[in-house]
Amino acid sequence: MCVELIGIIKQDWGWAGLVAEQIVGDNEFGNLMIKDVDGAYWRLCPEDLYCRRIAHSRAELDRLSQDQDFLQDWTMRELVAEARERLGPLLPDRKYCLRIPGPLGGEYGGDNLATLSLHELISVSGHIARQIEDLPDGAQVVLKVVD
Repeated sequence: MCVELIGIIKQDWGWAGLVAEQIVGDNEFGNLMIKDVDGAYWRLCPEDLYCRRIAHSRAELDRLSQDQDFLQDWTMRELVAEARERLGPLLPDRKYCLRIPGPLGGEYGGDNLATLSLHELISVSGHIARQIEDLPDGAQVVLKVVD
């Protein structure tokens, strides 16, 4: 899984500046903690369409891991509980997700919850994030889903 997923990250999120080396963590909504080739750590957040450096070193990541606000945001306990209640437990290689990402007006819960394979989630979120990267807040977008 990791080698293929690293390739997807490089292909679909490389534009964000991340040169992924290793996935060091994930959560039930497909958020990934990724170590880059320089030893910095990034968080890829599909539901919010971002990939950002969160620590410049392992020591800095360890300190961040003690921060209660960060841990609450990372574990997403309430949203995971709602998703599990509505959709059931996750099948192998699947993650909970938002049908419409938050930045595009998607609700964080309710009928906007779904599951998707981790690979698809990372790829699709990277494509969408890249397309809206330079849009100002409040810009109108049209989301077209094509099979």
